[in-house]
Amino acid sequence: MPAPAYIISRVADPVFAVFIGMSAAAMRISREEKAKGYTTQQTIDNGLRRIGFSKKETA
Repeated sequence: MPAPAYIISRVADPVFAVFIGMSAAAMRISREEKAKGYTTQQTIDNGLRRIGFSKKETA
């Protein structure tokens, strides 16, 4: 019996892989930021600011 070509399906395998990779990256970033003393909200705000999606504060 030959080995199966796909674990889930032809379309779902790459989607699953990207989801797992992004989740692993998010967990690592969260763990490292908590070690530096930042809260989860501060970590999210810093990430959004770095990629240009930060909320502009009004005076």
